[in-house]
Amino acid sequence: MNRPKNILITGATGGIGIELLRQLKKSDQLDGISVLARDSKKNRIMLASYANLISIFWGDLMDEASLVPACKNQEVVIHLAGLIPPAFHEDDARSLKINVEGTRNVISTLEEHSPNAFLIFSSSVVVYGDRLKTPEINVGDPLDPEQYDQYGIAKIETEKDIQNSKLNWTILRLSAIMGIGNHKVSGIIFHVPLDTPMEICTMRDTARAFVNAPNNLDQLNKRIFNLGGGSACRISYHDFLARAFKSFGMGKVNFPKYTFATMNFHCGYYMDGDDLEDILHFQSDTLDTYFERFHASVSPIQRFFTRPFAGIAKWYLRTLSEPYKAYKSRNNEEMIRFFGTTNLKEDE
Repeated sequence: MNRPKNILITGATGGIGIELLRQLKKSDQLDGISVLARDSKKNRIMLASYANLISIFWGDLMDEASLVPACKNQEVVIHLAGLIPPAFHEDDARSLKINVEGTRNVISTLEEHSPNAFLIFSSSVVVYGDRLKTPEINVGDPLDPEQYDQYGIAKIETEKDIQNSKLNWTILRLSAIMGIGNHKVSGIIFHVPLDTPMEICTMRDTARAFVNAPNNLDQLNKRIFNLGGGSACRISYHDFLARAFKSFGMGKVNFPKYTFATMNFHCGYYMDGDDLEDILHFQSDTLDTYFERFHASVSPIQRFFTRPFAGIAKWYLRTLSEPYKAYKSRNNEEMIRFFGTTNLKEDE
């Protein structure tokens, strides 16, 4: 089908959003593109190079009046906006409200002002919950988010709202999305059990899926898909960290016992990921190509000076570990969350 002329992107200043704009610009597809973004100095700087190429609407998901100008006369809306971890978990209740009610505001505004619009929504593997023992995931699997994860609950609520809307829609459940140089170090890295099976998808491949989606609306309509990098992008979390640590000059992934959680996280392998790849043809990266670029992003000088202080760096990282803090403080509730038991033997 012909590519729709009027396409709105929310969350355009996020990692996927800005890569999406970059690819659209490179392929000369910015005609008819508009974005909705919060008005901030940072966002204005990020969008400055696109100011004369696209329509920019400054607004907020929680301010319905500000959504109206952006949502009028749109044919497709690529909805990427919302808080994601770790920022989401700084205030779970507030973030849940923003992500769920904010999307409801987008839906209702579109239903009124662009009732024929097609909504493309980025969901997440988080909706499937802990799949450590059953890592092979298909779209029809039960949605069972980890009980402490409000982010997963928000995604499930929003998926329901989209499916119950009057709009045409598709939902793409993103796997572990990996960019280059865009991940802030936070304690969430220790929430992931080391033996977690992961299927990553690079930022550029993910963005390419959203670039190609408006050309294939008929095949996507009223369907949910798993979006991952494919079989060439599968790895255990331990081995992923090991390759990343090597690039930084950090040595081995050797932390004290109980630094990493052993349960209650998500991720797994998308067994039906080819369903989306066959339509959108977005996969180009493998683990090797990702880590080639990852390694190249770290300067040799940085690696050289990191190696002698790798122990100190890992000591600092350990101070961010909530599982380790729970173990050390004998916080029963948190130990149940991260380990499933309070009967943890002393670290040797």
